Amino acid sequence: MVIFAAEDVGNADPRALSVAVDALRAFELVGLPEGVLPMTQAAVFLATCAKSNSTLTTYSKARAAVLEKGPLPVPLKLRNAPTPLMKSMGYSGGYRYPHNFSGNYVPEEYLPDELRGQRFYEPSESGEEPEIRQRLERWRAEVEQKRDEESRDRAAEETARKKLDRGDNS
Repeated sequence: MVIFAAEDVGNADPRALSVAVDALRAFELVGLPEGVLPMTQAAVFLATCAKSNSTLTTYSKARAAVLEKGPLPVPLKLRNAPTPLMKSMGYSGGYRYPHNFSGNYVPEEYLPDELRGQRFYEPSESGEEPEIRQRLERWRAEVEQKRDEESRDRAAEETARKKLDRGDNS
C-alpha cells in the first residue's frame, strides 16, 4: 500500500502516503486480528483516491537525465561559502532566500546549466495536481520572464562593450 500510495496516487492526494504509512504502523502496534481494520481503512481510502503516476514519471525523467548527463556541478549560488576564498569565487553569490520574499518564492533557476529549463515534473489533471499545475505555470512564467530580462541585459552590455571597443560614443 505504501508504494501504491506514492506511485499510483501521488500528488493527486498527498495524504495517501501518510494514510498508508499510518496503517502499517497501526498494524505493527495492534497486530492481528484487529490490525486488519486500519489496513482495510487505508485500502478503501487509497482505492477511492484520485490517481496520478506523475511521481513515477518525474523520477523516470530525472533518472534518465542523470544517466545521460552524469554528475553535474551544483550552481555556484547554491554552494556554501564558508571561507573568504570561496565567497570571492562566487560561491553563494546572488542567492536569494525565498522565505524573505512575498509568497516565499523567487523566480530562480536551481538546476545545473546543462539542465536549465528542463522539466521533470508535469502534474496530471487529477485530484490536487491541477492546483499544483497552476502554481507551477505561474512560477515558470516568472522564471521565463527573468530569463528574458537577463538575456536582454546581457545583449545590451555586449552592445555597449562593442561600442566602447570601437571608440563609438554615439
